[in-house]
Amino acid sequence: MDILTELNPAQKKAVQAINGPVLILAGPGSGKTRVITHRVAYLIRTCKVSPRHIIAVTFTNKAAKEMVERLDKLVPGSVKELTIGTFHAICAKILRIDGKAMGIESNFVIYDDDDQTAIIKRCLQELNLDPKQHAPQAIASAISKAKSTLIQPKDYVKRSRSYFEEVVGRVYERYEQMLRESKALDFDDLLMKTVLLFRKHPEVLARYQERYIHVMVDEFQDTNLVQYELVKQISDKYHNICVVGDPDQSIYSWRSADLRNILSFEHDYPDATLILLEQNYRSTKTILETASNVISANKKRKAKRLWTENDDGERTFVIEAYTEQEEAQFVANEIERLVGRSHFRLGDCAVMYRTNAQSRVLEEAFIRYGIPYRLVAGTRFYERREIKDIVAYFRLVQNPHDSVSLQRIINVPGRGIGQQTIGKLSSWAKSMGVSAYDAMQLIVEAKRNKNIDDQPFDVRSSDALARFSELMDDFVEKSQNANLVELFDMVVEKSGYKQSLKNDPDKDERWENIMELRTVAQQYRDLSPRESLTAFLESVALVSDVDGYDEKLDRVTLITLHQAKGLEFQVVFIVGVEEKLLPHIRSIDDPDQLEEERRLCYVGITRAKQRIYLVHAFRRTFMGTSTVNPPSRFLDDIPKNLVATPGWWRGDEPRVSDAVFSWNRVRVDETESKPKVSTGVPAVDLKAGDHVRHSQFGEGVVVNSKKVNDDSEVTVAFSGQGIKRLLLSLAKLENI
Repeated sequence: MDILTELNPAQKKAVQAINGPVLILAGPGSGKTRVITHRVAYLIRTCKVSPRHIIAVTFTNKAAKEMVERLDKLVPGSVKELTIGTFHAICAKILRIDGKAMGIESNFVIYDDDDQTAIIKRCLQELNLDPKQHAPQAIASAISKAKSTLIQPKDYVKRSRSYFEEVVGRVYERYEQMLRESKALDFDDLLMKTVLLFRKHPEVLARYQERYIHVMVDEFQDTNLVQYELVKQISDKYHNICVVGDPDQSIYSWRSADLRNILSFEHDYPDATLILLEQNYRSTKTILETASNVISANKKRKAKRLWTENDDGERTFVIEAYTEQEEAQFVANEIERLVGRSHFRLGDCAVMYRTNAQSRVLEEAFIRYGIPYRLVAGTRFYERREIKDIVAYFRLVQNPHDSVSLQRIINVPGRGIGQQTIGKLSSWAKSMGVSAYDAMQLIVEAKRNKNIDDQPFDVRSSDALARFSELMDDFVEKSQNANLVELFDMVVEKSGYKQSLKNDPDKDERWENIMELRTVAQQYRDLSPRESLTAFLESVALVSDVDGYDEKLDRVTLITLHQAKGLEFQVVFIVGVEEKLLPHIRSIDDPDQLEEERRLCYVGITRAKQRIYLVHAFRRTFMGTSTVNPPSRFLDDIPKNLVATPGWWRGDEPRVSDAVFSWNRVRVDETESKPKVSTGVPAVDLKAGDHVRHSQFGEGVVVNSKKVNDDSEVTVAFSGQGIKRLLLSLAKLENI
């Protein structure tokens, strides 16, 4: 198979540009994954580069898995020697091998967001700071941002300019101490510690520079300062760095992603080759033109001319409903219509929104209509209580000094070790400068020597702590020789967890989840016992929201716009396309944030292959407040010739829903707002937003008015009665 077969000219150029810095600006749907995989295959098969000398970095496990699967077909047998993975996974591997130079033990555990929040709460408690006044999540975000810019605790304290920053600095210092005591790293540490390792130990960096002759980075627009520095460090010897990205799809500034990394690449690498991938293989011409018009208003971008050989396709549907309930009703009804006519499957459809809270109304509508759906980033599998409990046991087996896991399961299931005992254990361990695990070992030793006066616990508490310590010691010993599945069964049984579920009202579901985790463990049973445990825990820690996304599942996908990047669907509904929601209210006064909101809208539109619906509500109750927001300013940038005309659902298309009315209600001409009524009927000056009264339906709000021959059809939202379409000559509406 010729590596260059079926590649377009721009893609071939990108694949063959193997020497020196290369910047590939890849528009949505332009085949960038194909380019990256074929580039790797070209290096191996044509240029005879050893797979060991190639590193390809992605941002999601899903993308890495897809790349590996494609390469396994292009260059069979080479995948095992390649380094392909996310930044976090690759850095975790580097630190397990070379972290000792930084005082990092190879059996470190990786703390997720929940673990991080738990430690910060303990820090606040130790520092006598009220968590109600100092939100743990806000402090965690500040610490994460500091690490993403390589600011360590001492430097952060020196730079503090406000009381909040002073508090963060104090917590940051104690937080780092607790991580060291627990032999743990958080997500940001994986990146920062690797960069610091390379800075402080050039001999370690030199080995990686010598190994990785060719460096490739996907989604480069999403890199932060640490990731940029890391890539620069590794590629600094041979300068064969190829980055692929699209400034127009940079939507993660809240994760410290820095758009300047890709915009300034040519400045940082003056000899860089620039290649544009502008041919889109995903969307119709109309969808592509709609997206291009929306994004063209941004200033911080590199211009591209996206084009496609696909058909024009359907026009863009811009729909307005009266409330968020009727917005959801429209989406549900339209999906039913599309699927009922066998145009699409349920799995072809996705509903996207700006904030997670918007999913509630959609879920209610889908349940009411009996439409199967999946909520991406609902309660994720690895966030379920029983899963976190079992994983905590394994983390403690790998690293008994993990204080977060210890506190989670020391009394799960119940062993008579209450919070008072746990608090006393932590204080006693801290006073001796040891971990809680070491302190429990001292209790066991004291009981063996019958010298119980050396510890501050009564007999009942010391017995309970000793039994738990001995249980974990048994698990640690068995982990040296047992395969992962055998260890799994032992932990679930001997810990008492299986027995504890018998009286749980959700026992069946929770046990099924535990068995599904066992299935995951089976994937690592062929590795050596300790290797399998490390690999299993690392995969669990680094899983992301979209990793479990199954494209074959025939259900409607509900997903945020941020999570949708990298996915594609035949039909996309973006709901809440209105001011203060998209763009979000927090971004309206910040030009940079407003540009990012526009990029977010662009990303959503370009997920669609065949149909795009942009839906907004006239009135929305959100976060407890009812407001009337105008349609999003982004809709103003879509040329009218690209938009489906009012009444598109009529003719050979059945009326979709009484919740739907003209997309251009706010922009309706004045002549249409002042209908001419038939002779003998009093002229009523009705326009959208007017309050009216009807003899049967009571009071309501006019949402649309248009001429129908010599009469006018007025659409009114009546309180408690829903949407009604009335002929003005017959309705006898009173303007109040």
